[in-house]
Amino acid sequence: MSHIDLFNWIILLGFLLAMLARVLISARHIRSEHREELFFKGTDPSGHEVNTVTLAATLLISWVMAKSVQNTADLGMKFGLPGGAAYATYWLAFIVAGVVIYRLRVGGFASIHHFLNSQFGRTAVWLFSLILLFRLWNEVWSNTMVVAQFFGDSGSALFITAAWITTALVLGYSLISGFRGSIITDVLQMALAAGVLGMLLLFIVPRDQTTEIIASGEWTLVGGVDLIFVALIQIFSYPFHDPVLTDRGFITEPKKMLRGFVLAAVAGVLFITFFSFIGIYNRIVGVGGNSTIDTARVLGLPALLMMNVMMLTAASSTLDSTFSSIGKLAAVDLSFGERRVRIRTARLAMVVMAVLGGAMVHLDPAILSATTVSGTMVIGLAPVFLLWRWKRAGPLSYWLSVLIGLACGLAYALKLVPATIGGGSYGGLLWINVVGTIACFTAFVLAAVVVPARPAEQRQTEQNHTAAQADIS
Repeated sequence: MSHIDLFNWIILLGFLLAMLARVLISARHIRSEHREELFFKGTDPSGHEVNTVTLAATLLISWVMAKSVQNTADLGMKFGLPGGAAYATYWLAFIVAGVVIYRLRVGGFASIHHFLNSQFGRTAVWLFSLILLFRLWNEVWSNTMVVAQFFGDSGSALFITAAWITTALVLGYSLISGFRGSIITDVLQMALAAGVLGMLLLFIVPRDQTTEIIASGEWTLVGGVDLIFVALIQIFSYPFHDPVLTDRGFITEPKKMLRGFVLAAVAGVLFITFFSFIGIYNRIVGVGGNSTIDTARVLGLPALLMMNVMMLTAASSTLDSTFSSIGKLAAVDLSFGERRVRIRTARLAMVVMAVLGGAMVHLDPAILSATTVSGTMVIGLAPVFLLWRWKRAGPLSYWLSVLIGLACGLAYALKLVPATIGGGSYGGLLWINVVGTIACFTAFVLAAVVVPARPAEQRQTEQNHTAAQADIS
């Protein structure tokens, strides 16, 4: 084992064990009467909600995933600054989600699932939950794979071992305190990620490449602008299929929440854009290879070790949020199991997701596909949430829109897109998102006109009647 490999393993185990210790220390002060609020809502041991800065920090670092920083560096290497700007555009989704969730909460809804059940019925909630499960499953393997690449080639024994160790240790501290464990580690991880990014940029900026970085690339559809347009379309649907983001929209009072989401959006755009400089530097100097690892290797051993810390920080922050969200989804949103054992139910769901997500590292899936494919699959959520006040829209509107979106995502994944816009690398993706979004809105509106929703009271009465019949049988 080389010195670099040894240092990487020390960083991996030391970092994750430090996060575990931090959660264990915090758990000693938990009062039994606040256990559920702490585990599912992230309150402190006394039951108090997080402040605006903490909310923004946990939002930001939970989206500054290992796959995100890897993707933005890859896009910077491929397209220059337009590539970095394309991925940074996704962070505007915080503003969209913040405004919609604020309106939902002012309208009396306690969660996304509460809104969907009230407007479209219980079956709509189940379809939506399946979409969330797909998203959360993606997050496990796509982030651990980015960390694992520092330890060996994809598919190698060291690669797989590193991925499973990362998954297991993050799962370990997530099982202890759930959402609260995620939040208290997020604050540390955000500070560490910002510091490491600053140090990495110090390796690049003094090398007289700043002007070339800013001027890099071509602002054309072929030059990566097509992906910017894709992101501008997807930000109106993408955030709503991510419980890591939306769960944080219901843990503070509405105005504080909205401020936190806007602050996270601004900080996220800046963070991702600056991180793309790593890949752009690779492009300018002609390093080639892996946009993060090989760039850091050229900059020297300290930079390579810091890059490992960055990826590990980004991956662990997303993984613990993923585990806390799957726990809440199973135990609270879907109400599996009895209320008195909700924390136990949540922990079981976390373990199952860790195993199913970790198993994917053996199949070597493409990391970027976790964003582009899933982002296309959920374009049908845009009319559902943007037109949420329109009471005429009922279950048929919901199902047609969401299913059209899923079909578009499947078509893109299977490479069945018949046309492109602009001829760039993401021309086909842009075409399917434009056409698919138009189709989703059209179907949503037409269904509402032809088959309007029944009054909410009538739907609730029928659901109660069905439940009563099931109890009798």
